[in-house]
Amino acid sequence: MPEPPSARSLAEEISSDEAAPASGWVAGVSAAFCAALVAKAASRSEGWSEAAGARAQALDLRDRLLALADQDVRAYESALAALERRHSGLARALSAAADVPLALAETAADVALLAAEGAERADGPSRADSAAAASLAAGAARASAKLVAVNLSTVPGDERVEAADRAAETAEDAARRALAAEI
Repeated sequence: MPEPPSARSLAEEISSDEAAPASGWVAGVSAAFCAALVAKAASRSEGWSEAAGARAQALDLRDRLLALADQDVRAYESALAALERRHSGLARALSAAADVPLALAETAADVALLAAEGAERADGPSRADSAAAASLAAGAARASAKLVAVNLSTVPGDERVEAADRAAETAEDAARRALAAEI
């Protein structure tokens, strides 16, 4: 069995004094890891008739979340640069910076929903992995929703805040379903 990759350098990068990567990137990568865990559960579940499709979907979600995490870093850095320069495009930069965490919240909710299905249908120990993935993805969705609200705090009534909250609620409902599944 191969040795698991070390997470130390990743943790050191996150805990640095640099502005990025920050919470949006961490939420995206965390949700991507959750999707990877669902892909693993599906690949190890011969009794789950839709496992191949679930694995393919989980891998697609993983890749999408990793791309969104990278986009979040760029959007965050642009917003910080506009803020430091007191640039007239600050509102536009913050609005753009809200779009990525919204996509992260919605995609993390998709992971939580797929993970809940895995918690109900995967084989044996893979059910626990799927339940854990659903719970962690719900946390990533809620964190991303918070970032949307922060980025749009000067724009009252922006519908993206409600959309992000709905995605987080969907993910939280899926996590509750997954955690309640019989293992």
